[in-house]
Amino acid sequence: MGKSKDFDLKKWFKKHWSNLLFAIFLILMLIPATRTPIQVTVNRVFSFSPSIISEDKQEILNTFEWQLIDLEGNEINLSNSKNEVILINVWATWCPPCIAEMPSLQELYNDYKDQVDFYFIANDKPEAVKKFLAKHKYNFPVFMQASNAPNQLQSNSLPTTFLIDQQGNILVDKTGAANWNSSSFRAKLDDLLNR
Repeated sequence: MGKSKDFDLKKWFKKHWSNLLFAIFLILMLIPATRTPIQVTVNRVFSFSPSIISEDKQEILNTFEWQLIDLEGNEINLSNSKNEVILINVWATWCPPCIAEMPSLQELYNDYKDQVDFYFIANDKPEAVKKFLAKHKYNFPVFMQASNAPNQLQSNSLPTTFLIDQQGNILVDKTGAANWNSSSFRAKLDDLLNR
C-alpha cells in the first residue's frame, strides 16, 4: 500500500492565497458595517483629478434660476452667483463615492471659499446631513433643492459635480468620485480665477 500524503497547510495557503483573499473581500462586502468603508476606500484609491471639457463640447448654462434652501431654512437662488466661478456638488450621506471625495472638496473649499461660490446640494433629509457634517467636521455650505435644477445641471447619478465659469460655461460635468484638491485641478481653478 502507498504512503498517504500529509496535508501541508502552508503549501495550501501559498497556492490559494488569492482565492482566499477574494473570498474574505466578498464576505466583508456582504456585511453592512464593513461594506461602506471598503467602498469609500476603493473610490478614494481610484479617484483622479477631474478634467475640463474641451471648448467645442462646453455648454453655456441657459438659466441660473434655481431656488435652494440652506440647513437653517434660508432661501437662496443660484442666480446670486451669476458672473462668478461656481462649483456645484450634488451628493448624499449614504453614497460611498460621495463620502470618498468629501475630504478633497472640504480642502478645496477651505482654500477657495472667498473666490469660488460653492453649492453642496444634498439629496437627504436635513437632520441626516447635519449629523454627517458634524461627525466629519465639514463646514462647507449645504443646500436642499426648493425647485428643479436647470436642465443642464440635472443628473440621476451621485455624486455629480459641475464647475461653471464667470460667463456661464460648464467647464466640468463630472459623475463619480474625483480628487478635487489635486494640484492639476487647483491650477485650472487658479487660471480660471485669474482671467
